[in-house]
Amino acid sequence: MFEYMGDRLSNAIKNIRGMGRITEENISDALREIRMALLEADVNYVVVKEFIASIKEKAIGAEVGKSLKPDELFIKLVKDELVSLLGGDFVPLETSKNPTILMLVGLQGSGKTTTAGKLANFLRKKQAKNPLLVACDIYRPAAIEQLETIGKSLGITVFTEGKIAPVQIVLDALDFAKEKKHDYIIIDTAGRLQIDVALMQELKDISSTINPHETLLVIDAMMGQDAINVINGFNEALSLTGTILTKLDGNTKGGVALSVRHLTNIPIKFVGDSEKLDGLSEFFPERMANRILDMGDILSIADKVNDIISEEEALDTAKKMKKGTFDLEDFLATLKQIKKLGPLENILKMLPQARKLGINNVNINPKDMAHVEAIILSMTPYERHHPEILKATRKQRIAKGSGRSVEEVNKLLKQFEEMKKMMKMVSSGNMKMPF
Repeated sequence: MFEYMGDRLSNAIKNIRGMGRITEENISDALREIRMALLEADVNYVVVKEFIASIKEKAIGAEVGKSLKPDELFIKLVKDELVSLLGGDFVPLETSKNPTILMLVGLQGSGKTTTAGKLANFLRKKQAKNPLLVACDIYRPAAIEQLETIGKSLGITVFTEGKIAPVQIVLDALDFAKEKKHDYIIIDTAGRLQIDVALMQELKDISSTINPHETLLVIDAMMGQDAINVINGFNEALSLTGTILTKLDGNTKGGVALSVRHLTNIPIKFVGDSEKLDGLSEFFPERMANRILDMGDILSIADKVNDIISEEEALDTAKKMKKGTFDLEDFLATLKQIKKLGPLENILKMLPQARKLGINNVNINPKDMAHVEAIILSMTPYERHHPEILKATRKQRIAKGSGRSVEEVNKLLKQFEEMKKMMKMVSSGNMKMPF
């Protein structure tokens, strides 16, 4: 949805370029294009109507200053409205209570149990917390076993008492958490195929018993317009403090992301952006607006990198790049760190102008990186530090040891030398990056 909408928005402003003033006449086509893009992305029609009206009101007659061209001013107005539509300011998770109780609710199939594990993993890795997962879905077959499996894979404790009353489970879990000094309690509640009286009453009973600090609705981003009715239904019964949108990386139009806050006044706190257990990200409205408009999301890239690479390692690498001493041993270490970031194409999509440059459609075969790694590992430590000594006989040995060809070894060495030159130029300030 973000790629499609971003392309439509880019096309919408083409006709405004070169004009000295924004008028109703010269933005009418752009607004029509934006309206169609939003509606086709399954954004609620009321939201679209108000969004277009607000941009039109602010744009018409706006003077174009020396620092901004008409198309740049229009894009700024569109971005500001997108940020506002997505919620404006970032709304963090509650952190002041000890233990902090998080109650996850939602319909079956929304990914609630997996999200509970992702949230626990996020709290441990990002905030150095000691979370406890609580299995309260006593109805769905294997729900308890699923949560236990997730907890075991993450090394996070799961509290379960089988299929007794959920209210009793949460009371016992609270005592257990205090005894074992868990500072977060994440309760995975039961879901239904649709909202019903029995489901809501059980959730109300749990909520009134433990008074959770956060009640988070986990909702499938592929749900479309029905998502708003589901959110309002849960909110009327439980007073939600936020939502978590799952499957935002899937084949979804994603219009719900642009409709939730405006229509329900409930903030989006997290989004699920991959199937892996580290595939949960905090929701920053401005970052999301930047991605929609192909302005990149460098801050999110930085967050991911900070999880993998320490500041000390980053500074050491930067120094080597500047001095020109970055060698194949350093390159191998960097490759291993990059692999931990997840699919590289997902990182490339966050770069500014990714769609315009076509790199958002790049598919990187993991085998290619494995081949590079195999070639470097077939070198001796001395060869990695001094690749200039690699002549024909050494290259033949390396090719044979890695199961690759001599041509592939030569290609890697050539690309590495070109990369080193570029790195040195960028780090020394003699070359400007394209963003």
